[in-house]
Amino acid sequence: MKVMHTADWHLGKIVNSVHMTDEQDFILNQLLEIIRAEKPDVLIIAGDLYDRAIPPKEAVDLLNRIFTTLVKDIRIPVLAISGNHDSPERLEFGTEMFRAQHLYIETSLSRSLKPVVLTDEHGPVYFHLVPYIEPAEARAFFQDDSIHSHQTAMEAVINYIKEHHNMKERHIFVGHAFVAGGMESESEERLSMIGGTPYVDAALFQDFSYTALGHLHQPQRIKRDVIRYSGSILKYSFSEANHKKSVTIVHLDKEGNCELEFIPLAPKHDMRVVEGYFQELIEQPLEDNEDYLHIRLLDKGQIIDPMYKLRKIYPNILRLERVGQSSAKSLLDLQQIRKKQSQSHSELFASFYKEITDEAIDEQRMAYIEKTISSVIAKERGE
Repeated sequence: MKVMHTADWHLGKIVNSVHMTDEQDFILNQLLEIIRAEKPDVLIIAGDLYDRAIPPKEAVDLLNRIFTTLVKDIRIPVLAISGNHDSPERLEFGTEMFRAQHLYIETSLSRSLKPVVLTDEHGPVYFHLVPYIEPAEARAFFQDDSIHSHQTAMEAVINYIKEHHNMKERHIFVGHAFVAGGMESESEERLSMIGGTPYVDAALFQDFSYTALGHLHQPQRIKRDVIRYSGSILKYSFSEANHKKSVTIVHLDKEGNCELEFIPLAPKHDMRVVEGYFQELIEQPLEDNEDYLHIRLLDKGQIIDPMYKLRKIYPNILRLERVGQSSAKSLLDLQQIRKKQSQSHSELFASFYKEITDEAIDEQRMAYIEKTISSVIAKERGE
């Protein structure tokens, strides 16, 4: 069986105040052409179809158009799950009707624990579509009070799968999670750490022929080639400037062995970080001057209105930095910002509480805060 794996479309994404819908339209039409050329038997989308719970109309129209082309014109089964950016309830609309057209969108555990079964000349392949869930959701579903982290939630899901299936057959796991050892970028929203760690151990996926992951935007393997993030379809921050975006083709043989192939995606406009001196950038313009640029000027002297002058040549500058004017204080501020970005919501509140009251927050108040944060996150996802 020939399986195509993609993830993290983030339709409706805004990067540095620029709406990415036209870029996403371009790259998804490119994806359609790849599918027509490669003729895979199934397409996997491992979460984060949208960038937020209530996507703009243009993003909804784009997804509708792409899905219609896939299932009506190309006639390929599409297996998708909701990610941490998606609203499960909104994505769930019409899913029962869509299944008749071989469009499978899984948004909750109640149905996802029953696999989608597709067959080839060697027999069945079981696709386990497990959407992003909070530990509290798994705890309630399995009625297991020991589930307090993404790790224990995933353990419960995989133990259920193992108990109900013969894992010697061919099984593909589709999930949206942060597997320990993966490399992050700035454009990913950190998963909730309420009540526990956001990380999941790669060893959990040992018994699957292939694990198709979403959430991390850089294409990468985690410990084994068959535990893989396909990466996002576009660069969504300058931290991804050196990423090589692609889709993954999985050639699954009758024994469940996988041979992987990577097909590059070429954006309409690339996202690049460029260093140089102001006068050189003006007098010797860069190639592909319409790319999205983060320009780092090396000049130390005063420059009058550099952004205005540079934009006459480079219309898509998204960020301008004066490297020569960086100070120890700004570096320290940046380090503090990055430290806070790595903290959970509850850790940030605890830090704020201590700063205001000059004492650590007690366990009772912390439990209340975690419950409140969990409720807000669920509300934002439309649950």
